[in-house]
Amino acid sequence: MDLKDIQNLIKFVAKSGASEVKLEMEDIKITIKTGSEDGRGETTYIQQIPGMSQPQMQQQQTGLQQVSPQPSPPNVEAAAENSKYITIKSPIIGTFYRKPSPDKPVFVEVGSTINTGDVLCVIEAMKLFNEIESEVSGKIVKVLVDDSSPVEFDQPLFLVDPS
Repeated sequence: MDLKDIQNLIKFVAKSGASEVKLEMEDIKITIKTGSEDGRGETTYIQQIPGMSQPQMQQQQTGLQQVSPQPSPPNVEAAAENSKYITIKSPIIGTFYRKPSPDKPVFVEVGSTINTGDVLCVIEAMKLFNEIESEVSGKIVKVLVDDSSPVEFDQPLFLVDPS
């Protein structure tokens, strides 16, 4: 199964109205969940089965996700300083946007005071714009992602000082 087949399957499941589809083939398992109860939208899991060869899996993964260069590891002082902050992470894979639209102001700036439920950014996934709301109250200390950048699941987006 190649990337195009997986994308077509995701589109088909989204249009069908099914809430969950599991597909297991000889070399790959795919689980697609749409319209979940918590309102988070679509989730797709792709799992390699142990018998699958490594080069084949790398070829499929290259098409599935955009690879962004990882920053060099921060020094120990910076890690200790950041430990007092809460990290807000991306709940989905997609494209990170700081503004609701190009002609609008950004949702939050460094120094902005936020409350639980405030919209911090938007992440676009498969032409759907998902508002990312804060689960904590505090002050934005740092924005860790550039506008219009691809983000991965669980990638840090913001540092918040809860005090």
